[in-house]
Amino acid sequence: MADDTTTVAPGSDAHREDVARARAALLDPAVAHIVEMVLEHDPDGAGVGHYQATSPEGRVRFHRVADGTGWQFVVDAVDGRDPLAHQDVDRFTPLTEEQAHASPDRAANAYPRAFEQLAQLFDAPAAPDLVAIHTSAHNWEDQGGHLGEHGSISVVQSRAPFVIAGAGVRAGGMVDAACRLVDLAPTVLALLGAEPCGGVGSNGDRRDDALLRRQDGDVLAEVLAAGEAAPAHVVGVLLDGANANVLYDLAARGEAPNLARLMAAGTTYRFGATSSLPTVTLANHTSILTGAHPGHHGILHNAWWDRAAGEQVITNSPAHWVTAMQRLDPGVETLFDAVHRSFPGSTAISVNEPCDTGADHSIFAAMRAGEPIDRPPPVEELPHTTQRFVRPVKEYRWSSLIDHTAVEQFVGIWSGSFRGRDWPLPRFSWVNFSLTDAAFHEGGPYSEIAAASVADTDARLGALLDAVERAGVLDRTAFFVTADHGMEQSDRSCTGNWAEALDATGVPYRDEGYSFIYVDP
Repeated sequence: MADDTTTVAPGSDAHREDVARARAALLDPAVAHIVEMVLEHDPDGAGVGHYQATSPEGRVRFHRVADGTGWQFVVDAVDGRDPLAHQDVDRFTPLTEEQAHASPDRAANAYPRAFEQLAQLFDAPAAPDLVAIHTSAHNWEDQGGHLGEHGSISVVQSRAPFVIAGAGVRAGGMVDAACRLVDLAPTVLALLGAEPCGGVGSNGDRRDDALLRRQDGDVLAEVLAAGEAAPAHVVGVLLDGANANVLYDLAARGEAPNLARLMAAGTTYRFGATSSLPTVTLANHTSILTGAHPGHHGILHNAWWDRAAGEQVITNSPAHWVTAMQRLDPGVETLFDAVHRSFPGSTAISVNEPCDTGADHSIFAAMRAGEPIDRPPPVEELPHTTQRFVRPVKEYRWSSLIDHTAVEQFVGIWSGSFRGRDWPLPRFSWVNFSLTDAAFHEGGPYSEIAAASVADTDARLGALLDAVERAGVLDRTAFFVTADHGMEQSDRSCTGNWAEALDATGVPYRDEGYSFIYVDP
């Protein structure tokens, strides 16, 4: 982070010059192996709604125009090779194709819904000046050196799985389709039979068919079984950081039998659900649970800079999960809130999820209230746990303990009694499992440790299914399984950090979340 005593006002000519110097540094050939492209809003002062993506080989400029309650995107100019030319959702599927094209270069990569990705993020008042997108090969050696990486808008890193099954759901099998994570919340509400509430769409105009107060996503009508009664209950399960191709392959090979059971009974999107920029944890947990993009719901990244307040905001860490939703935009409604509004008197629970606003049960709410939290048993006694990885790998051990508590919470509430309180069966239940993210980071998506994490998590999924069956409502319950982002194999030899290039410019900046560049902060 460069330091300078000069004060430069955002939007001024001097600020634009500093942004241009920072952009040039990020596009220097010396860092081309780690910088895929640089994204920005209004690079030449053309006005709100103009965008640019630049790679070392070329750039594209485009703008947006209102189209109903959403946007259309119009390309204004292309210089050199268009870095966003390929936006196809089906690239690098199935798993064999992904593995055959490991660490694809810019010319071969794809960036699903890239125009929408840029535009939504820069709607946020606290959006950065530049977003540095790292290459698929980049291994953040100085930030942990994970073999599995995410954060980019590239197709593998942004592709989350999506499986939906059960009451009210069409048994379509594996379909050649893709959706967005922001589509899931309105689809859940439509599945439950909620009525429109007259919210707003992605461009801020009134949306008569909206099922949430702010709704960027659309109902996936094709997964709803026409003519069937709405389910009495919906259970959503997040496998944090799970690579969709890997997950589907393991299910097909019998290594995730409970997931395979849901896939056989319902509909699976082969090309997954596209996460929102940035493709990181809490930004997309919140997108799933609100139907809004990060630039609209306010949880921008794991960390960002608030220019107005002059402070760093951190949301995705054990120290900050409890208070993360203080940054949730007040005009955005969570699924928990929407379920209560649509079905008065119903119960909605959030299990181990920081985005818990409106939930009737949340461990983070209990912590905010100063209540004691039950400690899990020793790792040696944990069910559904691969001990060969629990012992040597700290992150695997910690996540296994946390995910065990998720099962205990769900099973307790669905049994009718938990922590000294009687519970009705929840209309909506959300369960966040973290082990897959830890393991896919540690060994990469194709590793033994990643496969073990899927097997362990699948067994815990089975415990949830058993609890619903014991409650006697399995045939009246719908389930969906997804993730917050994908996970891509990095190249251990492709290391480096663009900080040195930025420092050399002498321009003051902050790099938040290792991608959000704030110039003259």
